[in-house]
Amino acid sequence: MSAFRMLLLSIAGIVLTGIWLTGFDKVHWFLYLPVVLLTFAGLTGICPSLILLHKIGFADEPISCEWSGRKKQH
Repeated sequence: MSAFRMLLLSIAGIVLTGIWLTGFDKVHWFLYLPVVLLTFAGLTGICPSLILLHKIGFADEPISCEWSGRKKQH
């Protein structure tokens, strides 16, 4: 499992925890949609919203986590 897929599952878990703390019966049904889609993307590696954004015309750019003060490892 890649770090990105684990990130998606972690975000889904945090949102689901918020739903649980609020109360499953008090939360609007629309808040369950990101949890389901993030879990699906984390488990399968297929992200429906990313596919949709590509079809709309957004470019696929690599994720960069570098900043200027970071030491490079040799």
